[in-house]
Amino acid sequence: MKKKKTPEVWICGIVSVFAFLLLWQIGCSVSELGKMIPGPITVTGAVLKSMVSRSIGGHTLWIHIGYSLLRVLTGYILGSALGVVVGLAMGWNRVVEAFITPIFRLIRPIPPIAWIPISILWFGLGFQAKVFLIVLASFCNVTLNAWAGAKSVDPQLIGAAKMLGASKSQIFFTIVMPASVPQIFAGLQVAMSSSWTTVLAAEMVRSTEGLGWMIVTGQTNLDMTQILVGIVAIGVVGFILVAVMRRMEDILCRWNKGKR
Repeated sequence: MKKKKTPEVWICGIVSVFAFLLLWQIGCSVSELGKMIPGPITVTGAVLKSMVSRSIGGHTLWIHIGYSLLRVLTGYILGSALGVVVGLAMGWNRVVEAFITPIFRLIRPIPPIAWIPISILWFGLGFQAKVFLIVLASFCNVTLNAWAGAKSVDPQLIGAAKMLGASKSQIFFTIVMPASVPQIFAGLQVAMSSSWTTVLAAEMVRSTEGLGWMIVTGQTNLDMTQILVGIVAIGVVGFILVAVMRRMEDILCRWNKGKR
């Protein structure tokens, strides 16, 4: 059974965050650290200002977040859908598994960032190149988990279904797919984090908007405050995306909670 977080856990988490911010502010106020990095009060003010003012490349912070999310969600949906199909096919059909496994094992260890030069040659410097990298990042994680989920289905369930006269398609859609859902969602969560990281790296290479672009531009202009605004936005949006995925899993896989 999945344990719920107690109030003590939430309190400890909040206290730890405030303690970190307090130490950061004190360090910037009483030491040389303040010459290298702005304090949390300054960064918070910059974040709030950038939300309502077009102070970063002619766009508000919301616009930069929107561009990054659009790229992530497009590539994530395409890569995840393809990963589910390929992973389930590999776990269900031995011929498909034997054919795809060598290629998959060769591609999987390659980080998406390593594909940046190829993506530029194939798709240029625009939207398609960034989506291609995100598709790769999400595809491998989802495929691996869907494959493992389909392979781990209890053979006795499949045997019982065959004895009752179920066809292969009925066994696949009524037994294999439902049993694979929890592991697929685990892969979807990992894929979301990987996709978010990948799009930021892609935006750092060549872009005119987005959170990755904000950080690179801040580095070029020696604007540490802008860099930290981008980093804070990355952390907050990433946290929200993961929380949404976990909530979706709790709702859609409610039947599986008792097995944890």
